[in-house]
Amino acid sequence: MAKRSKGRPVDGILLLNKPIGISSNKALQQTKGVYFAQKAGHTGALDPLATGMLPICFGEATKFTQFLLDTDKTYVVRAKLGERTTTSDSDGEIVSTKDVNVTREQLIKEIAAFVGESDQYPSMYSALKYQGRPLYKYAREGIEVPRKCRKINVFSLTFDEFDEVNNVIQMTAHVSKGTYIRTIVDDLGEKLGCGAHVVMLHRTAVGQYPAEKMVSLDEIEALLAKAKDEEVAPSTYLDALLLPLDTALVDLPVVEISKDQGSIFSHGQAIDLDIDLPEGAIKVVADGIFIGTGERNASGHLKVKRGLASQQDDYVKPE
Repeated sequence: MAKRSKGRPVDGILLLNKPIGISSNKALQQTKGVYFAQKAGHTGALDPLATGMLPICFGEATKFTQFLLDTDKTYVVRAKLGERTTTSDSDGEIVSTKDVNVTREQLIKEIAAFVGESDQYPSMYSALKYQGRPLYKYAREGIEVPRKCRKINVFSLTFDEFDEVNNVIQMTAHVSKGTYIRTIVDDLGEKLGCGAHVVMLHRTAVGQYPAEKMVSLDEIEALLAKAKDEEVAPSTYLDALLLPLDTALVDLPVVEISKDQGSIFSHGQAIDLDIDLPEGAIKVVADGIFIGTGERNASGHLKVKRGLASQQDDYVKPE
């Protein structure tokens, strides 16, 4: 007998505004429970200290999480000058304290120097894994392990304000995937000669998703209470918050095919479109409906990369 999945089938993407003090995984589990969803995953972890945009992918949307993991991110960050910590943020222990003697002009100049491509070593307190264990677990045991240098791109890093009384600066960073803001702040502190660590980090954007589409756990709880008062199913309000699956694929080239071709595609067969297909992943739309991603095979035909199970059920295979 086939094992039945717990929860209901929910497909879509929720832009959760993760609160401070909980891990991304805990935020995911809470949201999954509220939606009573069979399947869910997040795209790009935020530290417990960090807040902001954490896309939660439900159901079929989990097939496309990699595209959100690979996209660029935007953050607002506040950093305390004069103190360096073990974790490069306020969750760590202070390891050095120095006087702060910097001007706004110096800050602006040093911050601007981070813009562009560079190599970055991940923090030992990151969730990256070494031999199957997260780096932060080694760090907590006082063990230093090898880390691979990453090529990152800081598209922009702007100086926003400087609180000279408390020695706190605020910046806005638009960066490529895999960029550690804590590391940038730590490096900035060393360049300034006084040390620095993150005291606030808020992610405002993932790819092209706008900040105004974010929803907090408190707002979700309020909708649950409203549904209860009105004696309607929670999904009445909760599902209206979900964005379509293909919003994760806005940067992909699009190929439009007919419904009959879509039926063939959705059943795993390659189709010849008599056009030159682009390299890499392609967003496939059949008769106006998103049916998955495809790619060019060795013969130049369009083959399935990630198909939607719902479309396999909905389409009828031609005779």
